[in-house]
Amino acid sequence: MVSVSVTGSVTPTTVSTLAGKRILLGISAGIAAYKSALIVRLLKQAGCEVRVVMTSGAQAFITPLTLQALSGEPVRTSLLDPEAEAGMGHIELARWADIVLIAPATADLIARLVHGMADDLLTTLCLASEAPKLIAPAMNQAMWRHPATQRNVAQLGADGWQLIGPAAGDQACGDVGPGRMSEPEAIFEAVTRHFSATPLTSNSPHVVITAGPTREALDPVRYLSNHSSGKMGYALAAAAVAQGARVTLISGPVALPTPAGVTRIDVESAEQMHQEAMRLAPEATLFIGCAAVADYRSASPAEHKLKKQADRDTLTLTLIKNPDIIADVAALPAGKRPMVVGFAAETQQLEQYAHDKLNRKGLDMIIANDVSQAGLGFGSNDNAALLLWRTAQGTEHRLEAPQPKTQLAQGIIRQALALLSF
Repeated sequence: MVSVSVTGSVTPTTVSTLAGKRILLGISAGIAAYKSALIVRLLKQAGCEVRVVMTSGAQAFITPLTLQALSGEPVRTSLLDPEAEAGMGHIELARWADIVLIAPATADLIARLVHGMADDLLTTLCLASEAPKLIAPAMNQAMWRHPATQRNVAQLGADGWQLIGPAAGDQACGDVGPGRMSEPEAIFEAVTRHFSATPLTSNSPHVVITAGPTREALDPVRYLSNHSSGKMGYALAAAAVAQGARVTLISGPVALPTPAGVTRIDVESAEQMHQEAMRLAPEATLFIGCAAVADYRSASPAEHKLKKQADRDTLTLTLIKNPDIIADVAALPAGKRPMVVGFAAETQQLEQYAHDKLNRKGLDMIIANDVSQAGLGFGSNDNAALLLWRTAQGTEHRLEAPQPKTQLAQGIIRQALALLSF
């Protein structure tokens, strides 16, 4: 899931990347539909051809006339338009698109897409089009977290859809949490990355990456966690896609958009992350454990909110160890074990602790960073790292100076992919 700079501008490089690309933009019902106008504008500024398809509910939030004025093309709203369908217009439109982009996508639309429904123009186009498909969910935080929505989103990823977001924050209903549609600039960036990424082939490595923090519940409203923002893991995912890998990102709760071309699986706890990692690792070429996984969890999370006791100044919690994800992946038998890269976030004796973790957990490579340095590591856009990896002659290392996480990620992925060839 790389941190996207929201500038609202289109650079000359972006224009050359997107010039002449045909974008079919689908808009479903939701307050975020008003942001779709800016998406159209950004795409047009970059030289794209844009055609818009709206569901009936979307028209309650923004008018077709507005989008027609911005796109310069008629807006399609009905599957049963006699004039458009005289020449099988929905099939022609499906074949026309270089990509299908849906923003916003409601929980209802996502559910219908998963089940292959074709009960309106937009869902019919999605079934009929063989173009790559990107989708930006937008809904209430409770709807997003619902198990049915999470199952549907996971299935969309398995079907080849690329998720963009959602983001977290204030929502129109007054709630706060994940489910906000990613900002138009982030969606535009995802489209740009899609067209600039190296195409996948049958020989493309499958890279599985864990990212972000985990949350270990203490009661229904409190949890143990850490300061990880997920930026490093998401930067690694974007860098791996750019270098021609097929990428699956197992993400803890973060407020970052999914990088274009990445299949994202959202988890909360260390046990959930462990389950997904062990399911995916045997089919992976490279496994990168970048997540800041909680070492311990509550032995028995309270069923109801823990109340403050007036006669007690202390609270005792019993914690138990979480599974060691990176060690368990590294311990897989030959034939099922990918190359394993771990991370070590330290505050002292960086090289010594990194060597120890590399050997103790049986890793092939480790990236160690000093999280005590101001402006680096957790939550920041920059990082520095010590890279150590195994060779036939022993252990080699390289020190990476402070730099943007996106740039550091590219160097890490290049080194890891180079080791695969030995």
